[in-house]
Amino acid sequence: MEPESPPMAVSVSAPEDLVLRCLGPREYRAGLPAVERFLRDRGPLALSQHPGMLTVLEEGLGHEVYLLLAERHGQVSGCLPLAHVRSLVFGRFLVGLPYVNTGGVVAGPGEAARRLIDAAVELANRLRVRYLELRHERPVEHPALIEANVNKVHMRLELPATSEELWSRLHSKVRNQVRKGMKHELTVLWGGEDLLPEFYAVFSRNMRDLGTPVYGRSLFQSLLRVFGDRAELCVIRQRQAPLAAAVCLHGWGISEVPSASSLREHNSTNANMLLYWNLLERAVCRGQAQFDFGRSTVGSNTHRFKQQWGAREFPAVWQHHLRHGSSRAVRPDNPRYGMLIRCWQRLPVWVTRLLGPPLIRGIP
Repeated sequence: MEPESPPMAVSVSAPEDLVLRCLGPREYRAGLPAVERFLRDRGPLALSQHPGMLTVLEEGLGHEVYLLLAERHGQVSGCLPLAHVRSLVFGRFLVGLPYVNTGGVVAGPGEAARRLIDAAVELANRLRVRYLELRHERPVEHPALIEANVNKVHMRLELPATSEELWSRLHSKVRNQVRKGMKHELTVLWGGEDLLPEFYAVFSRNMRDLGTPVYGRSLFQSLLRVFGDRAELCVIRQRQAPLAAAVCLHGWGISEVPSASSLREHNSTNANMLLYWNLLERAVCRGQAQFDFGRSTVGSNTHRFKQQWGAREFPAVWQHHLRHGSSRAVRPDNPRYGMLIRCWQRLPVWVTRLLGPPLIRGIP
């Protein structure tokens, strides 16, 4: 009988003096400092690609996490963080990484990338998952990665040195919409866990309206705790009522917004436009070079929304090693879930806050 889980730490010799290590849930934290140094040395680093995201996923979503390392002469030369996503409804998956848009293998030239994927495939087999998913931006050649989803793109904006220059770059229509938001007596607040109730009120309501199960508060609490002052919440209020809110993560050279929402019935206030202007301005004030709006389907409303700010498209290539079925089986855009989405949209928000977190944590 196969073991339920692999050994927590494994060393494997490979060509070119390469040593592979698989650090499991009880060992991975010991490897985080060396991986951070390796990633920082490569250039700008988004927090979604920071190894601390493993701790966020472990504490905030309850995932079993793994850190695959390729080392040469005691120095990290490649890494592959992974999370074991488990659900009684959907099955098991090995993902690099859930919640974030970019993940997968990070390695220099040579055998490291291939050997890391070899190790990930072996881990997927040991865990008996449906598939291994690596959220790359460029395809990585490997015989086990036989399927790729390329139907979405990353939307990113190169930032100027000052907010004045940023403002001058915006289209006049966008500037007018931001000004309208300013005229609606909207208040902009920045903070941490003190703003979490207002952020979550907006976020959970919007997710219900979209027909999507909502993440639990623990995910956002973990983001704020693990990343400290590099993670912020922004809330737009009208009087005392929150109308729009976002999580903003500031890495080294890159700011990103993994979660943002606004209330549709208040679209006339332009609260969402004021929200994103403040997110962009905040990134500029922190000296960031790039703002990552996240992924979008080309031609969708969110794609057009991000384009109006000047964001450009960058590729997203999610590669899969399939063990059972298809990678599209549990995707929200699968037509089989249309009726379930419509039913979810009719549920009271308080019900979706109870049912959503255990459901969404099991979806890769």
